[in-house]
Amino acid sequence: MRIPLIKPFIDEYTKKKVLEVLDSGHLTEGSVTGEFESVCRDYIGCKYVIAVSSCTVGLEMALRCLNIGPGDEVIVPDYTYPATADVVAIVGAKIVLVDVNPETMLINYDALESAIGPQTKAFIPVSLFGNPLDYMRLEAVKEKYGINIVEDTAGALGAEYLGKRVGTQADISVFSLHPRKFITTGEGGLITTNDDNWASWLTSYKKFGLRPSDQAQGNAFAMIGSNFKLSDVLGAIGLGQMQRINELLSRRKELAENYIRLLNGVEGIRMPGITKGGTHSYQSFCIFVEKRDDILEDLRLNGIEVQIGTYSLHKELAFSDSSLCELRGGMAGSDYVYGHCLTLPLYHSMSEKDQEEVVNAIIHNLEG
Repeated sequence: MRIPLIKPFIDEYTKKKVLEVLDSGHLTEGSVTGEFESVCRDYIGCKYVIAVSSCTVGLEMALRCLNIGPGDEVIVPDYTYPATADVVAIVGAKIVLVDVNPETMLINYDALESAIGPQTKAFIPVSLFGNPLDYMRLEAVKEKYGINIVEDTAGALGAEYLGKRVGTQADISVFSLHPRKFITTGEGGLITTNDDNWASWLTSYKKFGLRPSDQAQGNAFAMIGSNFKLSDVLGAIGLGQMQRINELLSRRKELAENYIRLLNGVEGIRMPGITKGGTHSYQSFCIFVEKRDDILEDLRLNGIEVQIGTYSLHKELAFSDSSLCELRGGMAGSDYVYGHCLTLPLYHSMSEKDQEEVVNAIIHNLEG
């Protein structure tokens, strides 16, 4: 594609950090990943950051940490990437899908509360595309029903709500470091929490259940665990990128504001709403359009990579088994955004000329 959806930002400092790891001979998780965790912790403002091999396994670990399994229910917004719901089934619990707000594409808070039942043990709201959730509303639901918030913050690094960064306000939050994200390690994830016991469990679980010990050998396997570590090679990539995160976020905001200026007043285009009190990180820049698929195909044929927003899970075969998944309430909001959301190219080196070409191609299609 002449104009791709996203380009990972890899500078010379990042390459230098990776070469240092390769030359050291220590490639698995070690001090470099530990430094990456520390930098992320300071930036986000949470007490603990645990780097893991993907956002998906991070979400799975979060549910296991909360002892969620067979007989339990976990509420998930219908409009999200399948991984958000997959992890619920992976731990043996039942997926409960609820609708989203057609303006913000975030979970419908009334639908969430209506879906809570005696088996509900947690809910996984998604701060989708970098738009933060209304944590005051979520906290009220948590306190009223005594259930935990495991937030899917896959694409929300740098977003804020009422001046506090995403990753500090849910019980456990999980970020993605996939190449579609503007801070990437190739594959990887970050779990954040302020709870001492959960952090200890999560850190141990990702290392086969290993915990420090007073025994002569220095370590002990205190629990059953798995291997979800993030290697120092990948940690070095993330560490390099985090040195430039404020610059990267600032550029994304500039590009988003330019898109808004170019698209303002164009008939047939609507902008999604942003959470009141929230600061969007613009991991993705989305618009609502009629005949979305026609525009998508047209722009791709002209070398411009655009994409749907994400998936409406109740339409996917994987979630049709009623023993694994249940819909509670209608899905009109999810149906709307699934059919109308278009994601536009957005990356650090993108020029204003590139943006004008994208917008002109959309307008040409709408007028054709």
